[in-house]
Amino acid sequence: MESFREVGARLRNWGRWGDDDELGTINLITPDLVVAAAALVRTGRIFDLGIPFASDGPQPGGARINPVHLMRDTGAGQVYPGGFHFADDYIFMPLQSASQWDALSHVFYDEQLYNGYPTSEVGPRGAGKLAIDKMGRGIAGRGVLLDIARLKGVDWLEKGYAITPADLDAAVERQGVQVGRGDILLIRTGWRQVFTTTRDASKFMDGEPGLGLATTQWLYDRDVAAVCSDNWAIEVLPSEDEKFAVHCVLIRDMGMPLGEILDFEELAADCAADGVYEFFFSAPPIKFAGAVGSPINPLVFK
Repeated sequence: MESFREVGARLRNWGRWGDDDELGTINLITPDLVVAAAALVRTGRIFDLGIPFASDGPQPGGARINPVHLMRDTGAGQVYPGGFHFADDYIFMPLQSASQWDALSHVFYDEQLYNGYPTSEVGPRGAGKLAIDKMGRGIAGRGVLLDIARLKGVDWLEKGYAITPADLDAAVERQGVQVGRGDILLIRTGWRQVFTTTRDASKFMDGEPGLGLATTQWLYDRDVAAVCSDNWAIEVLPSEDEKFAVHCVLIRDMGMPLGEILDFEELAADCAADGVYEFFFSAPPIKFAGAVGSPINPLVFK
């Protein structure tokens, strides 16, 4: 089996969109593809794929915590003309504690970021290159759901199950949908339900099913623009290679943003019912200057 470094060297997109590129595979979402994706909206139904940003979310503590919500004003004790009152609040949270994008500055190895930028670009003041705000125009276009859990006939795949190119091909054939240039691919493992059924954040975070290293070639061959999943790290954990090997190849070498901890349950049920697995997908990041990730509220329009 090839190491992730060997795979990354073979699939590397550095210089493909210029030596100063900071968007990576989002460049594949061209205006003509956005127009075509808009035509997929036929019924006006909207599906919310974001999970709540709440104190009882899936973060067990440690490197990341769940959001802390603080009320600055509740209206109590305020005296204004005409009986006016207002409420105001704050959120303290990691930017990647719930549904979120990984920016291209989030993962690196061997002292280089995507497109050959030095890791010194990421410092105490944030990311000087490849920050999430560079994608502020939005990640929107044709979305495709591949329901691997349904393909296998299970509520969720088991921890440590590595999704293979053959699994992706089987889902494509069964669902009658194609994956191609500029698509935003949604991979359903069912793993979100581990948390929603048990409310056990430690169990949810203690490994997961996800993409195996071989799927990076599959994504590269089809010019996929971005990948999202209902697990917390896109890839299978424990890893087949070094930890977060798929992250290293997709983000650092291919320049692909990753969307994590999404909820596909309502959408997956609808797709199974009507047989339509393609739709308009929109999930712009919040433009936190210099940030290496961003919370999102992804929406699907059918």
